[in-house]
Amino acid sequence: MAKKKNVNEMSFLHHLEDLRWLLVRSSVAIILMAFVTYFFSGFIFDNIIFGPTDPNFITYRFFCELAQTIGITGDICVKELPFIIQNTSMEGQINTFIWTCITAGFILAFPYILYELWKFISPALYEKEKKNALGFIVISSLLFFLGVIFGYFIIVPLSINFVATFSVSSVVKNEFNLDSYIGMIKTSVIAAGLFFELPVIIYFLTKLGLVGPNFLRKYRKYAILILLIIAAIVTPPDVVSQITVAIPMLLIYEASIWISVFVENKKMKDEQIS
Repeated sequence: MAKKKNVNEMSFLHHLEDLRWLLVRSSVAIILMAFVTYFFSGFIFDNIIFGPTDPNFITYRFFCELAQTIGITGDICVKELPFIIQNTSMEGQINTFIWTCITAGFILAFPYILYELWKFISPALYEKEKKNALGFIVISSLLFFLGVIFGYFIIVPLSINFVATFSVSSVVKNEFNLDSYIGMIKTSVIAAGLFFELPVIIYFLTKLGLVGPNFLRKYRKYAILILLIIAAIVTPPDVVSQITVAIPMLLIYEASIWISVFVENKKMKDEQIS
């Protein structure tokens, strides 16, 4: 009994050590990528971070042309964004610069972080599953980057347009804090990227037996309701914007259900063969 306990304790400590080095190597990769983004910081801030503050930003033009094409009337075209961005603390711009580089470093280092994660969980997988490392990293990275792109080109500009044009009174002028503006962009982009990882997460949860297609179907209506509420919150009060945000999120959820079905059917076939 004592010998078995010691083996279990050593195994647990070994996993903790592996997890510690996973976090260390991932942090180093993020810092290195953050250092790389330093050399492109001018372009990142002027063209990417503050790009959606321009009424001629590609997303605004796309929705304007789309609304005109399908015959939707109303003031959907963005003519101006009546707000300014200000810095109210002495170290505000320095902190913003550092954390923006770190966020960009995390996005760029994400495939390597997935590689480290795969190395950590691979001992618990079957031999043939370990051979799928490249597919896991490629698919997960593509989903994450698609989510980042969706967050930046859809959620961010629609959110900026909504908060910039919303006013309780003409007396109040919109002067957004730099930290608030950057924080909204980082949250929208990273959250969208991680949400697009849902099919991968469901894949592993189904393999572990923690969720299944019946569970996902049972709570589908609640998931749809939550996604529609999110779409309504982050978009202006017009149908085109809300549908544009909601549809990809609903498709991701439906894809997760089909992936869960595939994994469960495969598990049943393997059990029958064995």
